[in-house]
Amino acid sequence: MTNDKKLFYGSCFALITTAFSFSFRASMLTAWESELGIDKVDLGFINSMWFWGFPISMIIGGLIYNTVGGKKIMQFAVFAHGVGILLTIFAPSFGASAYTILLIATLLIGLGNGCTEAACNPMIADTYEGVRMSKMLNRFHMWFPGGIFLGSLIALSLGDISWQIQTAILLVPTIIYAILFASVKWPSAKIAESASLEKNFSSMLTPLFLFILVCMGLTAMSEFAPNQWVEITLKESGAQPMLLLALTFGVMTIVRYFGGAAVKQFTIPGVLLISAVLATIGLFMLSQSTGVMAYLSVIVFGLGIASFWPNMVGFVATFIPRSGAIGMSIVGAMGMFMAGLVQPVTGGWIKANRAAAEAQGLTEGAADLYAGQATMSTLVLFPAILIALFTVLFFWMRSRKREGQIPADAAMAH
Repeated sequence: MTNDKKLFYGSCFALITTAFSFSFRASMLTAWESELGIDKVDLGFINSMWFWGFPISMIIGGLIYNTVGGKKIMQFAVFAHGVGILLTIFAPSFGASAYTILLIATLLIGLGNGCTEAACNPMIADTYEGVRMSKMLNRFHMWFPGGIFLGSLIALSLGDISWQIQTAILLVPTIIYAILFASVKWPSAKIAESASLEKNFSSMLTPLFLFILVCMGLTAMSEFAPNQWVEITLKESGAQPMLLLALTFGVMTIVRYFGGAAVKQFTIPGVLLISAVLATIGLFMLSQSTGVMAYLSVIVFGLGIASFWPNMVGFVATFIPRSGAIGMSIVGAMGMFMAGLVQPVTGGWIKANRAAAEAQGLTEGAADLYAGQATMSTLVLFPAILIALFTVLFFWMRSRKREGQIPADAAMAH
């Protein structure tokens, strides 16, 4: 196996570890409440460690990438994942301290997940050129929804297996990516200036990068807010919520596999604009649909959100290349930060809409359906704003190309 293939496959298995840690968490939280007596508020704090560890290590990893190299960052990821997984498995052995151990363990896993993004995104950007880089970034990020889909199938097939064994499964992709990364040579920066933090930050203090940061926050909220609350918002829609979620992630996986072809045909700004339109239509359909139509709605929604994350990272690598590893990490961290920030806001909307339904005399299932659809109607605002922003971006990049402001290496992808 060539060095490039080892690097890419190692990256994919590292992202599968991230996805498994995400997909297994729902059943673990339920088990920790019943077996360890941890209440819901404390479970929320444990869960938040996953979201906060991610952006922390992404930013730190981006800052030190050029100094220590991606390989050492991924060695820390192996340590963080390995220790975090083992601490999670043996947390009950610590008795009254189990809660504290789970906080530390989940933070470590979150740090390992962030390291994966911080090291692997710039590695792929430095290994591949132009449209092929966009293709490989899409195929790398394919394994987040793909890993969640695969993890869900594994969890379903194992039935009532203990959460400790389920957690131990995370060691499998961790060991695989550790072996693949053990004997590889990391690529050097494609553009010399991208190895300078001074150049990186000067490239980030530009209208285009700041504009992309705003867009990244909205794309992350468009993706994670509906998906994280699907069990509550769609439970009375007449469709099976977890099947809707699995269908969404399945569609996302397929779209990301063919993401390079879409970029070649429509350019990155064009793909982002089309994605925003589809995501808006899909969410609007979800706010109105019940029964079979709900399944069609999540297919449209999945087609929309699938291209957001990899192409936002790809846009920075392609059109703002001198921002380097830290530029990609800051954009990814912004996405994860906003994904975490929007969760309690969405929960508040659901609560308020449920109260509004009860004030209208609706009860039980009818009130839940009203609250779910009303919340989805509000969430439509995020991708709808993106339609306007990505329209601006599309024409902005076309004008920059005409004026010769796009770097030579970026022109190939445009």
